[in-house]
Amino acid sequence: MQDPTLLAAAAATFFLAGTVKGVIGLGLPTITLGLMTLLLDLPSAMALLIVPSLATNLWQAAVGGHMREILRKTWPFLLTATVTIWIGAQALSRIDLSYLSALLGLLLITYAATGLAGFRFSMSARTAFRSGPLFGITNGILTGMTGSFMVPGVLYLQAMGMQRDMLVQAMGMLFMLSTAALALALGHGAHINPELGLASALGLIPAVLGMVLGRKIRGYLSEARFRQVFFAGVLTLGLYIVASTGFS
Repeated sequence: MQDPTLLAAAAATFFLAGTVKGVIGLGLPTITLGLMTLLLDLPSAMALLIVPSLATNLWQAAVGGHMREILRKTWPFLLTATVTIWIGAQALSRIDLSYLSALLGLLLITYAATGLAGFRFSMSARTAFRSGPLFGITNGILTGMTGSFMVPGVLYLQAMGMQRDMLVQAMGMLFMLSTAALALALGHGAHINPELGLASALGLIPAVLGMVLGRKIRGYLSEARFRQVFFAGVLTLGLYIVASTGFS
C-alpha cells in the first residue's frame, strides 16, 4: 500500500463510498470491496475497509433512538450474523481466492438486481424473529468469505417492514457488529498487517468527508434516482468481478 497510485485510488474509493453512504445510508463496504478487489486481493480489500466501515457504522447505529426496539426484534439475527463470521473467514486461507472473489461478484449482482427490480418480500414479526438465526448464519458465513454484509441481511431487515429511520439504524447495527467480527477474524487469520491497518485508518478521513458531502447531496437529489444509479453501478462491478475471475 506504499504505492502512491494505489493510495490515491483507495482515498478516492473511500470518498465515493462515503458519499453514497451519506445519501442512502449504505454502500460503503459494497463499493470499497467492489473497487478495491480490482487492485488488491480479497483479504487485503476486506482489511482495508475495517476502520472506515466500523467508524461510520458506529455513528449510524448510535443515531435514531430505536436501538432497544431493534435489539428486541432482531437479536437472534444480529447474534448469529456476528458469531458465524469466523466460520466463513476460514475459507480465506483454504479456498482459492479467485472463487471467493467470484462469489463476491455474484452477491453484488444479486443485491443490485433485487434493488433495480424493486424486489421486496415481507414477513410477520413472529416469522422474522423465528427465521432470524437462519438468515443470520447465512449472512455471517457469506460475510466471512467475501466481506459483503448485504445478502441476505439487508433483504431480511427490509422484509420486517421497519420505518425508514429504524431500518437505517438497524443496518448500521448489522454493519457495525459484522465489521468488528470481521476485523477479529482477519486478525486471527493474519490477513491484517500494520501497513494495511494504517491505510485503513487513513481511509476514514475521505470516507467521513464523503459522508458529509452525501448528506448535503441528499437534500438536492432524488433518493430514488440516486439508488437506481447506485444499483446500476454495483451491478456493473459485480459483472466485471465475475468476468475477470472467470478469465484469470
